[in-house]
Amino acid sequence: QVQFRESGGGLVQPGGSLRLSCAASGGIFRLYTMGWYRQAPGNQRELVASISVGGGTTNYADSVKGRFTISRDNAKNTVDLQMNSLKPEDTAVYYCNRPSSSTFNWGQGTQVTVSS
Repeated sequence: QVQFRESGGGLVQPGGSLRLSCAASGGIFRLYTMGWYRQAPGNQRELVASISVGGGTTNYADSVKGRFTISRDNAKNTVDLQMNSLKPEDTAVYYCNRPSSSTFNWGQGTQVTVSS
């Protein structure tokens, strides 16, 4: 089974930045479009960014467009999320997975907290 390990979360002030990293193992990472999801307490998990297998195409939710940048390094089996101009509403646990109904198992995620 493909496994994901997310890291890089933390506590930041509004307007601050964080860079999240997702390390994948157990599969052929290069084959998959990848995405970052987030889930705030009491809320549905939502897809915020995705990136094509070659990294040439990216998509973002309107809520993060212009502030977040997704990237990948297939040689390292990693996908990153650079988050700038963070807002309190960005507070959530962030996960990586396929941006598809056919997701792999979810990792533990990494917590991002933006103080209000």
